[in-house]
This record gives sequence, C-alpha cells and structure tokens, in this order.
Amino acid sequence: MNLLYAIVIGTLFGSGVLLMLKGDLFRVVAGIVLVSNAANLTLMASGLTRGQAPILPLDPGEPVADPLVQAMTLTALVIGFAVTAVLLALSLGVYRSGRSVDLDDLSEQETEEALEREATDIPPDEAVL
Repeated sequence: MNLLYAIVIGTLFGSGVLLMLKGDLFRVVAGIVLVSNAANLTLMASGLTRGQAPILPLDPGEPVADPLVQAMTLTALVIGFAVTAVLLALSLGVYRSGRSVDLDDLSEQETEEALEREATDIPPDEAVL
C-alpha cells in the first residue's frame, strides 16, 4: 500500500513540475495545484495510522487515528484552494491586460513597453501599465 501511495505521489509531483515548466500561465497554475495536492497526500501518507476515530469515549487498548495529520491536511487544502483562486484571478487579469497567457509573449510585451518608456523619457512611476 505504501508503494501505491509513493507511485501516486511521485506521479502527481512529476506532472506538476512538468506543467510548471511549460510556457503557458494557466498550465503553471495547474502545476502548482498538482504539487500542492502531492504535498497533501505526502502528509497524509506519512501520518497514516489506522485505528478508531479520535472521539471520546475511546475503547481501551485499541489504536487511535492521529487527528493532527487530518487537521493539518484540511488546513493545507483550504490554503491551497485560496492560493489557486488568487492565482487564477491574477492570470485572468494578466490575460485581459496582455491578451496572451504565453510567458514568452508577455515577456516580449514587457520589454517593448520598457523600451517605449525609455524612448519617451517617462519615469517608470508615471507610466501607465
């Protein structure tokens, strides 16, 4: 069973890293989500203890599942969803302003705008983005 967890976690992590290396902004966000989920699965797999639910009254002599791992994973999931929402909102704003999600195109647009500002001698803090 641990081998299955390791294979799934490795596949998720590898897929996430591969997506983060792509040149598309939304694929980068999807890669971050996959790496976050792989980290959550790693946390759950490392603290996996089988036993009765940690709710009183407990049966004496039987093992109890660790509630801390579950609470930490739930917190990580909530934070991951919030980060995903913020990243998607930022990506949408970048798409609306630049009309592209390709990181190379966005970099070229930024370089062109910087050259235009230098050519017109507008200070960077007064330039309209």
